[in-house]
Amino acid sequence: MDNWRVKYERLITPVFRTYWRFSRAATLGVRGVATNEAGHIMLIKHTYLRGWHLPGGGVERGETAPHAIAREMEEEAGIAAIDTPTIFALYSNHSNFAGDHIGLYRLGAWKPCAPRADGEIAERGFFDPANPPEGTTPATLRRLAEVFTSAPLNATW
Repeated sequence: MDNWRVKYERLITPVFRTYWRFSRAATLGVRGVATNEAGHIMLIKHTYLRGWHLPGGGVERGETAPHAIAREMEEEAGIAAIDTPTIFALYSNHSNFAGDHIGLYRLGAWKPCAPRADGEIAERGFFDPANPPEGTTPATLRRLAEVFTSAPLNATW
């Protein structure tokens, strides 16, 4: 049996990898934590979702997660990372899609830039993490507690 598998592995492996890609598909999103000099956190309101959220979006094919959050912060929040963003935690978002995951990244040094969201963002602003605006989503409130008050991490977004 082993000889048969070795002999045909170059043909079989690509078939199984293709099958696994569709049967075990996963998606990866990113959200970012960036604070201003007063320690206030950047939050955004989308035109297509309710509530205040941390800026972020999907990781595109061929893109690294740190690059994706840097891109999303520029596009949505007008924040250009100077240093490479660092991962804070990885969460499952199975209520959205069974294979969905979200990486939460912290941005250290950054500089302002012109946002490029093309009508995707209704509002953006810096808010006191201890007193976020009304309508902040429950998931965002949990992330603020984890990041700013050392609340225990919850593996679910």
